[in-house]
Order: sequence, then structure tokens, then C-alpha cells
Amino acid sequence: MLRPGPLNRITDVPGLRVGQATDEAVRSGVTVVLCPGGWTAAADVRGGGPATREIDVLGLENLVGRAHAVCLSGGSVFGLAAADGVTAVLSAQGEGLQVAPGAPAVPIVPSACLFDLGNGGDKAWGTEPPYRALGARAVAEAAEGNFPLGAVGAGRGARAGSRPGGLGSASLDLAPGLVVGALAAVNPVGSVLAADGRTFYAQPFEIEGEFGGFAPGPAAGPEAPFPVHGRLSAADLQPGAATTLCVIAVSAELTRAECKRVAMMAQDGLARAIRPAHTPYDGDIVFCVAHGPALPDGPERPRRVAYIGAAAADTLARAIARGVHEAASAD
Repeated sequence: MLRPGPLNRITDVPGLRVGQATDEAVRSGVTVVLCPGGWTAAADVRGGGPATREIDVLGLENLVGRAHAVCLSGGSVFGLAAADGVTAVLSAQGEGLQVAPGAPAVPIVPSACLFDLGNGGDKAWGTEPPYRALGARAVAEAAEGNFPLGAVGAGRGARAGSRPGGLGSASLDLAPGLVVGALAAVNPVGSVLAADGRTFYAQPFEIEGEFGGFAPGPAAGPEAPFPVHGRLSAADLQPGAATTLCVIAVSAELTRAECKRVAMMAQDGLARAIRPAHTPYDGDIVFCVAHGPALPDGPERPRRVAYIGAAAADTLARAIARGVHEAASAD
């Protein structure tokens, strides 16, 4: 039976580093996934209200197709400035594309942000939103190994339906040397919990009670398509007012097209963990980054990619549930 990696986090993928910075007064924050040297990357956007930066550079028709970091933040459109801080610090460290002799290194930092402006924190920042500084601080805090989950980083001010959202992560060890990891900042319009209020929709994929171990009772029946305990107020149901931001990491050297396919397959993890997902109000996005030993070429390669994508969807569903579970536990 497959098991998580030793940390049950995206950092079980070797070489990957995660850093977080949280502003408790603002009730917001930034989470950055660092990909040293630049990893093959792609993104798949399904939500109706995305807020993104440098997504086009990952397009299969474009030149670069690699990322030195992925930046997730709160703050809605203001949070996109977090990538400025990430980019500046990485460039100063010499991380990025060396385009011309003597020119600064140019890091590729695809980014996305979620809406947490209505959570009661101090948003009176005038012309100086805190996100650039938070992005720089998240890079300084980045490390391999363990990192906190729940109401931290990009998940600090998140809501999952009517409940606290948060930052979640999980991993799955598929074979010696092959690990899939997922990270999610969970802030959807929809709900992650069934009608009993305690069973996660992702429960069938749970491993070793990682998000509470609750199972639906025998009387559980079909639910409405849009659960009534979701986010239903007119104030919240605004385009771009919610989203789930996700990163999948794979310890194999995939092509750009294969990263795109894995990101597309991983979107099913949102649908397994959140009801409804990909609404007009959400900005749901999945990034996929990959680095490691090359997969063998030949007729078996597509099957291996399909296996990785299927595992990514299940792992992402678990990461989403863990984010909300950890936030609720802290609350």
C-alpha cells in the first residue's frame, strides 16, 4: 500500500524548499515554493476569477517553460507584489536566467493570489501594501524539510466556505525515487465538509487519519450541488472573491507538456475535495513543477505520466483537507 513520504509534505520531493511569511495584524501572508536552478513547470487555470502573474511564460508555445519559484499570496491583486520581493531576493542570490553578461539574473516566478481582504485584518496600508516585504521574507525563511500548515502564509486569512481555510500539504511515495507532493492555499467558495459538518469530502483518500479520520455515517445521503453551509452571502459571492491555489511537485524530469498534463489531472483533486469547485467566483489554479531522474522513453512513458497525474489528484485532495483541518485545530 502506498504511503506518504516521511514529512507528508511537498518537501518530500528532494531539492524543493518552502518558505512562509505571515502578517498577523493584516491576517494575510505569503508562501513561496523554491525550485533551485529552475524546474520544468506548467500551470492549469480553471477558476473564473484568477489573479496571476507570469503564467503565460509557462505556455507550451513560449520559450522558457521553467520556474525558479512559485509564489502564492493573500491580498487579492495587492498580493501579486509578493513576487517582486521574491524576484529581487532570488536575483540578488544569482538565481535565475543569465540573459546577458553583467546583467542581473532574471528569476521566473509564476504567481497567484487569493482574496482575503474581508477577514477583518488591518488593511489600511495606503500606498504601501506589505506583500513585497512578505515575499522577500518568505524567501529568507525557505528551507527543505518540515513547515507549518493551517492559518499560516498564503493560507492565513483564507476561508473554506463558511469555515477557516488554510495552507495544506501532502505527499505520496510512488516508487523508489519517485515522489509526488502537493501544496494548497485553500480559500474556496464551496465547502470541503459534508453535511455532517465534520467529514471531509476528501475522506476516501485519507491516509492514517491525517485530517481527523472521520467517516460519513450510515444515514448519509446525497447532498445539494451547492452545500448550504458554503459561502452564500451576496458580499462573498463576487468574482475573484475566493480561490484554491495549488502546487504539485514531482521528483522526475518531465517535459513541459507532461507537466501540463499532470497539472490538468491534478485539478480533479479540487473536485474531490471541494463542492463546488471551479466556479465563476473562484480563481482555481494548479502549478506543476518537476525535477529529478528522467522517465524512461518508449511506450511505457505515457502510462507513467498518467500514474503520476492520478496520484497528484489524490494527493492534492488530501492537501486541501489537511489545510482546513490544521486551521480548524489551531483555531
